[in-house]
Amino acid sequence: MRLLIRPAFYRFVCLLLLVTVRCIPAWADTINISPNYPVQLAEYGQLEYLLDPAGHLSFAEVEHSSGFQKLQKQIPNFGLTQDAIWLRFTVKNNTQQPELMFNITYPILDLIDLYYPGPDNRYEVIPGGELRPFKKRPVVHQNFVYNISIPNGTAQTFYVRIQSRETILVPIYIGTSREIYSKLYNDDLLLSIYIGIILVMIFYNTFIFFSVRDWSYFYYIIYIACVGLAQICLHGFGYRLFWHENLYITEQAVLWGGALSGISVLLFVQSFLHVREKAPWAYRIMTLFVIVYSSTIVLSLLGYFSIAYALIDFLAITGVSFILLFAIMQAVKHSRTAKIFVLAWTVFILAIICFVLKDVGIIPYNIFTSHIIVIGSAIEVILLSFALADKINTFKAEKEASQAIALEISKENEQLVREQNIILEAKVQERTEELQNSNRDLNVALTNLKDTQTRLVEKEKMASLGQLTAGIAHEINNPINFVTSNIKPLKLDIADLQDLLNRYDGLAGKADIQSELKSIEQFKREIDIDYIHEEISSLIKGIEDGAARTAEIVKGLRTFSRLDESDVKSIDIHEGLDSTLVLLRNAIPPNVNIIKNYAELPKVECYAGKINQVFMNIFSNALNAIKSKKEHHDESITISTRQEDQTVIIRIKDTGIGMSEEVQQKIFDPFFTTKDVGEGTGLGLSIVFSIIEKHRGKIIVNSTPGEGAEFIIYLPLNITNHQS
Repeated sequence: MRLLIRPAFYRFVCLLLLVTVRCIPAWADTINISPNYPVQLAEYGQLEYLLDPAGHLSFAEVEHSSGFQKLQKQIPNFGLTQDAIWLRFTVKNNTQQPELMFNITYPILDLIDLYYPGPDNRYEVIPGGELRPFKKRPVVHQNFVYNISIPNGTAQTFYVRIQSRETILVPIYIGTSREIYSKLYNDDLLLSIYIGIILVMIFYNTFIFFSVRDWSYFYYIIYIACVGLAQICLHGFGYRLFWHENLYITEQAVLWGGALSGISVLLFVQSFLHVREKAPWAYRIMTLFVIVYSSTIVLSLLGYFSIAYALIDFLAITGVSFILLFAIMQAVKHSRTAKIFVLAWTVFILAIICFVLKDVGIIPYNIFTSHIIVIGSAIEVILLSFALADKINTFKAEKEASQAIALEISKENEQLVREQNIILEAKVQERTEELQNSNRDLNVALTNLKDTQTRLVEKEKMASLGQLTAGIAHEINNPINFVTSNIKPLKLDIADLQDLLNRYDGLAGKADIQSELKSIEQFKREIDIDYIHEEISSLIKGIEDGAARTAEIVKGLRTFSRLDESDVKSIDIHEGLDSTLVLLRNAIPPNVNIIKNYAELPKVECYAGKINQVFMNIFSNALNAIKSKKEHHDESITISTRQEDQTVIIRIKDTGIGMSEEVQQKIFDPFFTTKDVGEGTGLGLSIVFSIIEKHRGKIIVNSTPGEGAEFIIYLPLNITNHQS
């Protein structure tokens, strides 16, 4: 905000002092440079100015123009204007040196051209300005410094054309090279000291911030950094040392520095004076200032420099006034931090007033008054740092007070605790007896519950065993009946063959063999020997099929039960699925199609019997869900398997009645069932869940009412690794 206060508040104070300035008389028209006074400002009446609103006047037109007016100011100040400004002055060299130096100490002017008389008295021009190439300057410095040749004892007239989007302020120094370089050195030294103070304050307050974690220090660090950036931009240090080759940053830097200074000071004041807690209305107004300040950056980026400068000027005057008024209001309420803030802010405002008084000639122009804002800014930064440091003492006092209060409260609580302990001990004893009685009742109830649960689990096992036994009996009965029905006709066919063989054996003792052979042939036709051969083959084939079917059922039963494999084994998951389906074949309705989408899987470590029990329960539930449908069409149970990394995924999907979301959340709970009373224990899927958890896997169900259900089982390939 300091950068913004300077042009805006400067002009505000200047208006108050203008009448006094008008009363000061003009001096001579020629600026005399003598050894006794080698560096001198352009005094009253020694400068003439001409306004060029269109900015198109040529030098020839300006040289012969009669529109020049006397400038009744010690420092030419034309404020914000889009006009081109022409200055004219005459310099007489009374020194012993043929060359003098010309120095304009306001480095943020966009365009500044110096017209000087050449060897043949024809005027030549030295172009300059912030928007012109920096390396082409006669003297490499942020100020506009020129060497001018004036023979000893003679006088020459010079013209300066200035045009800028910023405030046009033209502090002019003319003197010998020694004095001008001394002036430049002193200016740079003073600003370097100021930058050093800013850096020290930044590092100091950064250390304090990380020590106390008070966000006021953080906002103050940002505030100091933005203030330092603004002064660097305003005094041309940034342009000279960092970005003089970047025209875009050169155009934007002053506005950015000003807007960031305004934003940072508002954020700091909000935190430092606790505006949000003490005055929400003031906090909202300051927040509005921050938003409007941010809009000036947007306007600057869009190229509306004049509007942005005017808006910043307005914000500077109103913002400074509002902050100072609010701080005074808080100081009146005996706020220690507000009093220090008012003191620091007052020092800075007095520095601005001195700066303005210097520009209008009330006080002398010297190195102190020309850098009074920098000096005032440094003093303000130091005072505010002291104020923030004082907060540590405040924190310490508050902590000690809170500790004293806490100690007093602790003593009172200790007394209360002693008084309550007696009552509590009696109540605890009473409650302990009640809990012991309740504990005994709960132990009895728990024992009964465990007994009931054991019986229900045994019932579930017996129900599963009964279902399994019925299926096995039916499956084995079919091939056994087939074998039995083939034995009787096979015996008859074998008897006919034995009778035929006996007739052939009787030929040995007969004399009339031909007659007997005809009788045998007649017998062959009667028994149809060819049919007997075919029938015997067919009957034996049927018996073989029945035996193989019986062996398959026995093998499936053995695979399902895994009675000889109680430990963890590596098994083929597909073999377990197929054996379970074999045992359930009798329960699968004719309209239900079993679809298998098996992928190539490695063997899986698991408790084989337990995993087959999981498949049996899920398949049984799927068949029950399909049978529960009111309308039966072509139904299916789809089994899919695949491998992902070290996990096998088994998906079993049916086209049954499905489940609601509420039922899905409860199906794995013990004793939950949707079947009628007496038809289910509600332990089937609970056991499934326990078995999958034992294998360090997981099971998920997806279902929609009327669209079937899908159970997804995830099993690790190596159960021993997951158990670790």
